[in-house]
Amino acid sequence: MKSLYKKAQLICAALVIGGISLSASAEVKTVTISQAFQSMLYLPLYVAIDKGFFKDQGLSVIKETAGSPTAALSSVLSGSSQFSLHGPEWTAIAASKGANVGVISNAVNGAAVWIATAPDIKFTSIKDIKGQKVVSGLMPTTSTSLFLKLLKENGMNDKTDIDLIQVPLGTEPAALLSGQAKIAVLYEPGLDQVAIKGMKVVLGFPKTYGPYAFSSITAMKNVDPVAAQKMVNGMEIAIRYMNKDPKGTIEVAKKQFPTLDPQVVENAVTRMMNENVFPKSVQITPAALKIAMDTQIALGNLKEQPVFENFINETYIQNALKLK
Repeated sequence: MKSLYKKAQLICAALVIGGISLSASAEVKTVTISQAFQSMLYLPLYVAIDKGFFKDQGLSVIKETAGSPTAALSSVLSGSSQFSLHGPEWTAIAASKGANVGVISNAVNGAAVWIATAPDIKFTSIKDIKGQKVVSGLMPTTSTSLFLKLLKENGMNDKTDIDLIQVPLGTEPAALLSGQAKIAVLYEPGLDQVAIKGMKVVLGFPKTYGPYAFSSITAMKNVDPVAAQKMVNGMEIAIRYMNKDPKGTIEVAKKQFPTLDPQVVENAVTRMMNENVFPKSVQITPAALKIAMDTQIALGNLKEQPVFENFINETYIQNALKLK
């Protein structure tokens, strides 16, 4: 009898624990994610919100726009948001200074920067831009960082070989189209805004560098693990949707950027999908992280590579990859 009673107690305890676990999992959690900008690069996040993939996971997501990567990260460090979306280099710089932060999910896995020129510019290699005016985003920004790295790799620099004009982010297309410069370093949708008006796309960093940890989701290491898992799950489902339904993805982008020419939006999303700017999953590989951090090390912004196992939370990622 005692044996049966003990077994019954164990079964009851298991059911209670299971009930608590299921209850915690089913509980709707409200979180805030601070994005650096409203950017077409962050389409996986917008798809997850628009298609209800976060809601399906029991997560209510408030999206805020900080205006810069450092401001977005600061919101996590201060506790005003649980997550931030921007380049992982800012997280690595903060972590190298002792901040208890890390990356929990992939968002953009290609170096989403391109060079476009006026139609009359001859371009066979980067060395053809010697002596030219080049417009690029105001530092610090990844587009200009990558461009400076490319110059350095080819024995050139922005002080002696070109006339680099740095302008506020988002104004690069206007500077190129107005003739302020005949060469521009661009993100999307700026690239396709100038391409549709006859400018030439002469170099794509996604093809040059391959997998590149360009943007990711950051959280404090002591973030609520249930909320973090729901966030990563929602991102994984959104990325799967994007790979299966490009047309549906384009429609989400059009809703997010209603003031843009719909054809520009379609061209930009199609280009980024074709050039593997968006990831195939939430997974971040050591090689993709290394090449992204190498850019910052080359520019002197980061002293050394972060330790992958300490910097990337693989637990959330692996759990999300197992979703059916």
